[in-house]
Amino acid sequence: MENRLLNAKATLPAYDRNALVPRIVHLGFGAFHRAHQAVYTDILAAEHNSDWGYCEVNLIGGEQQIADLNAQDHLYTVAEMSADAWTARVVGVVKRALHAQVEGLETVLAAMCEPQVAIVSLTITEKGYCHSPATGQLMLDHPLILADLQNPQQPKSAPGVIVEALARRRAAGLNAFTVMSCDNMPENGHVMRNVITAYARAVDADLADWIAANVTFPSTMVDRIVPAVTAETLDKIEQLTGVRDPAGVACEPFRQWVVEDNFVAGRPAWEKAGAELVVDVLPFEEMKLRMLNGSHSFLAYLGYLAGYQHINECMEDDNYRRAAHALMLQEQAPTLSVQGVDLAHYADMLIARYSNPALRHRTWQIAMDGSQKLPQRMLDSVRWHLVHHSDFRLLALGVAGWMRYVGGTDEQGQPIEVCDPLLTVIQQAVNSSAEGEARVKALLGIEAIFGNELPHESAFVSEVNRAYQLLQRQGAKATVAQYVS
Repeated sequence: MENRLLNAKATLPAYDRNALVPRIVHLGFGAFHRAHQAVYTDILAAEHNSDWGYCEVNLIGGEQQIADLNAQDHLYTVAEMSADAWTARVVGVVKRALHAQVEGLETVLAAMCEPQVAIVSLTITEKGYCHSPATGQLMLDHPLILADLQNPQQPKSAPGVIVEALARRRAAGLNAFTVMSCDNMPENGHVMRNVITAYARAVDADLADWIAANVTFPSTMVDRIVPAVTAETLDKIEQLTGVRDPAGVACEPFRQWVVEDNFVAGRPAWEKAGAELVVDVLPFEEMKLRMLNGSHSFLAYLGYLAGYQHINECMEDDNYRRAAHALMLQEQAPTLSVQGVDLAHYADMLIARYSNPALRHRTWQIAMDGSQKLPQRMLDSVRWHLVHHSDFRLLALGVAGWMRYVGGTDEQGQPIEVCDPLLTVIQQAVNSSAEGEARVKALLGIEAIFGNELPHESAFVSEVNRAYQLLQRQGAKATVAQYVS
C-alpha cells in the first residue's frame, strides 16, 4: 500500500522519512488532527528539513483508523476541497501508530516515556477532558476518572494516561514533556493544566508538585473545517488521486493555528509553516469560539430543525445567512478583546467558508456534544451582555434551538439522534417536563451546562422562553426570518 500512496496524484513526501524522530506523541488520531497539526508538521519536514515526527495514539475508539494507518506504512491523504478544484497531499510525518486496546496500554505508556518525546498533544474533543464545561474543573466523579483513581497504573482516560506517563518519566529520571491541547475550548491549556494537576494531586501530591514545576500547558487556537469522513469523501479522494485511502480525510483550504509559545523541551518551528506563535492565545480563541463555533452551533440546531442537512444549505437561505452574520458582528464581536483583527472581514470570510458547496459539513455532526460546547460558544457571551445590558436575542435563539433539538423530535415529528455525554441528564430533564416553559426551566436547571447564576437571570430566561415558544409555534425557518426582518 505504501508504494501506491507514493504514486498518488498528490503532493508527496519527498523528504527522508527515515530521518524523522517521533518527538510528539499525539492522543486522538481523528480527522481534525490529520488535516490540521499533522499538515503543518508535514509542510515543515517537506520545506524546512524538520525531523519532527509523530507517534499517533488512540485510547478509546478509532481502532480502524490506527489499523488503516499501520497498513499504509503510516501514510495518508489530505484533500483540500474548494468550489473550483480539489488538491491532495500525502502526509508522511507519522512514524508510529498505536491503539491502547490493541497494542496495549503498556506499549502506549512506553512510547510516551521514550527520552526524545518532547510534546504530548491532544485532539480528544471537549468530553475527553472529563471536566465540567461550566467550571473548567476536573470531575472527580466522572466514571473514567473514578476507575483510574482506583488503578492509576492502568488508566483509561487521557488525563490518567498523561499523569501515569509523567510519573514514569519522573521515576526514570527523564525530563518532562509539554502537554498541548488542540481542542476547541477557551484557554484549553489552562483546562488541561487544571485537569492534569487535579488528577495528579488525587494520586500523589509530590507528583502533582513535580508536574506543576516541570510541565507547561500551552493554549492553542485551531481552525479548519473538517467534515466527518464519509464513503462519498473517500470515493472523491480516490477519483482525485487514483488511490483508495481508507485513512484519507478532506477539508477546506483555509487553516489557522495560533500557539502559545511555552514549551519545556523544544518544539517544531511551526511558524515556518504558517502557524502564529504568540504570548497570549485567549483573545484569538475567544474570537474563533464565539464568532465561528458559536455561529456554527446556531446554524446546526436551527438548520437541522428546518430540515437543512448541511451548513452550505443554511447559507442558501438568505435569512439564515443574515442571522449568522448578525450573530457574529452584533452579539459576538462586541464581547471580544482581540486586537488588530478586522472582525467585519473575519465575519465575511466565515460566511464565505460556510458557503463552500464542496464541504458538505453536516448540521447533525456540529450539533453533537452541545452540553460541552454551549458554555464557551454562547453562554459566556450572554453573561457579557447581561453585565453590559446589551442585546443577545440571537444568542438566546441559539440556546432555544439547542433545547428544541435535544427534545429529540424534529419539526416533521421524526426522531433526532442526539449525541451528548450528558444525554441521560438531558433526557431526564426533557422527560420530566411538559413542553414549553417547563421544558426550558428543566433544561436551564442542568448546572454542568448553565452554572448557578444564568437560570436566575430573568432577562436571559425570558428571552430564551420567547425564542423557544416561537420555535414551537411556527418552526425554525419562520422564527429565524422573524429575527432578521
